[in-house]
Amino acid sequence: MNSARQPIGVFDSGIGGLTVVKAIMENLPSESIVYFGDTARVPYGTKSKMTIVKFSLENVEFLLRFGVKCIVIACNTSSSWALPTLRKYFKVPIIGVIRPGAAAAVRQTKNKRVGVIGTNATIKSGAYDAAIQQLDPAIKVFTQSCPLFVPLVEEGWLGGDISRHVAQRYLQPLLRQRIDTLILGCTHYPLLASTIRQVMGPGVALVDSARQTAHEVRGVLVGADTISDSRRKPRYRFFVTDEPTQFNRIGHQFLGQAIGTVERVNGY
Repeated sequence: MNSARQPIGVFDSGIGGLTVVKAIMENLPSESIVYFGDTARVPYGTKSKMTIVKFSLENVEFLLRFGVKCIVIACNTSSSWALPTLRKYFKVPIIGVIRPGAAAAVRQTKNKRVGVIGTNATIKSGAYDAAIQQLDPAIKVFTQSCPLFVPLVEEGWLGGDISRHVAQRYLQPLLRQRIDTLILGCTHYPLLASTIRQVMGPGVALVDSARQTAHEVRGVLVGADTISDSRRKPRYRFFVTDEPTQFNRIGHQFLGQAIGTVERVNGY
């Protein structure tokens, strides 16, 4: 198979990784994509490192069946804990979402006070702290885990009183730290961006790592000379490990377009 024609593989714990898929579609419109959402085992953010690494290894093995030319971990939790292990065991280029998001925040902040919100596991890993400090040691990083955000998004509760009250409870400590930049450290969180902006106010810039990750994917493909021909029509396939109906119902809000067929994978 011509490597340029091979698809890009993307996996996430659930539906949130579609924010990354959307960014890849916009930035690389000729690339085919195979998406794997582990909806039967979401959320990853409350699980142990060992379990997260195990699930991530299984997700990569599934995507490799499709001859993918690179894999994007569209999950901050997996990127935080599993990326080094995945790169050790697999030869295919593997891209996480932590470094692109950290780099964007470093460019954005003016007062060098950056907040990070994410799942319990992502915050506990300290991955964003380390990535930001490596780029600019002068930046102060303030973190907050927001475990209820993922189920809110998975249920489609993107606005309203409940989402706002939950956001206020989580985000008040960061407001007190006078941050001017906030990293949405989970690919589910951009769908709550409107609610988060209401709480944080106009003086805080929100950083969504999806767009930055898509730029990194482009760089990897160009470097490997595997970028797709611009004249080629792409193909998109979506796989989940649990009920496809819910994924399809909410997924169009992430992509901004209809998903079409969603295939269920058994054995997870």
